Amino acid sequence: MRGRQRLAPFVARRVRAEVLRLTPPQALILSFVGLAAAGALLLRLPAAAAGAPLGWLQALFTAVSAATITGLSVIDVGSRLSPFGQGVLLLLIQTGGLGLLTFSILFLRLANGRLRLRERAALRDSFNQAGGADLGQLLRTMIVFVLLAELAGTGLLALHWVPQLGWARGLYYSLFHAVSAFNNAGFALEPGSLSAYAGNGLINGVISLLFIAGGIGFGVINDLCHKRRFGDLALHTKLMLVGTLVINLVAMLVLLLLEYGNPATIGGLHDWGAQLWAVWFQAVTPRSAGMTTIDVGLMLPSSALFMMALMFIGAGSGSTGGGIKLSTFIVLLVATRAFLRQQEQPLAFGRSLDFPTVQRALAVTIMAVLTAVAATFLLLLTDDGNFLDLAFEVVSALSTVGLSRGITAHLSAAGQWLLMLLMLIGRVGPLTLAFVIAHPHGATIRYPAGQVGIG
Repeated sequence: MRGRQRLAPFVARRVRAEVLRLTPPQALILSFVGLAAAGALLLRLPAAAAGAPLGWLQALFTAVSAATITGLSVIDVGSRLSPFGQGVLLLLIQTGGLGLLTFSILFLRLANGRLRLRERAALRDSFNQAGGADLGQLLRTMIVFVLLAELAGTGLLALHWVPQLGWARGLYYSLFHAVSAFNNAGFALEPGSLSAYAGNGLINGVISLLFIAGGIGFGVINDLCHKRRFGDLALHTKLMLVGTLVINLVAMLVLLLLEYGNPATIGGLHDWGAQLWAVWFQAVTPRSAGMTTIDVGLMLPSSALFMMALMFIGAGSGSTGGGIKLSTFIVLLVATRAFLRQQEQPLAFGRSLDFPTVQRALAVTIMAVLTAVAATFLLLLTDDGNFLDLAFEVVSALSTVGLSRGITAHLSAAGQWLLMLLMLIGRVGPLTLAFVIAHPHGATIRYPAGQVGIG
């Protein structure tokens, strides 16, 4: 007995020492891989399936998709998973949604000063916090906001689903969809996602607000909680608020014009109110949410291409969403405008953007473009299919969105493994890149400038 009592502290010390020996990117990646692996083991259990147990590839793909809060699926979650399996899925979504930020802060605390100043700065920069900001306060604000948003979403959705399904199933439906929507996961309990509620104002309004609340970024939420005047808000917060409003309205208008005459989607909804709700929902969901009220596979190629652009842009940094991030896209637009006007510095809301910020935006975008192109090329080698459908699937996985044109379950094993890798890259990429930037490898010698032709 005494030997066992001595062994436990020794093992704990060894585990802590090994964890602290990992670099932050290594620990971050391992945390998501470990979460997905544990989820796959649970989903593989006979108790997790409603009928025959899931295959190993099905269980792993579903677990990776949930842990990375993507929403791509090779099974019908509502009919293939038992209540236990759906509970495991919900736990993976919630853990994966909060994992990026909580992991970063907890690792910082665990390291107890072992992280370098550059690494600490990288953490704060990833979540848009000033140098003296308290990351612990951000974590507390985040947890309170998440609980309130998901409980409020559950209560409002219950107004529809409880009368329809009864108290137990109605509350469960409401909770599942509220958690999935807030975490921008994209999982739903019905085969057609939310297509049965295309004209339902309550379902569309609550779910879309949860998308936006979860995807705007916890740094923005923290800023809004502590400041009352728009002029006092941080530049990032201003850009995210205005940018979110503009991009959603523009997306809504473009999709309405494109799909209004398509009888298979918006055009098939004869009620004008239902059409507006459907086009609003489709405008918001590509920003990393993944749920849908119409069949994305029946949308026009022009609409699908436009939605790919929205998915690539994504949600806010330090949020549950993916993509290159809306703030990155705005920085690129502002920098391009400054170049065309021959301004020395890009300006936004009376503030200038420094060169490292523009440089990081370019790096993130170029890396995402190269990854998407390379992955599309590989998927074309592993699977026969329509180019647009395969490219759409790649962008959806890399941006952790979860929208699909109906081909996910029909991909080869190699294609599904490729999508799993893309989902992991899309989820851990931003913070990993921040830590890479925190370790400069450039030479300290300054070289004379050279001239290169551009354009």
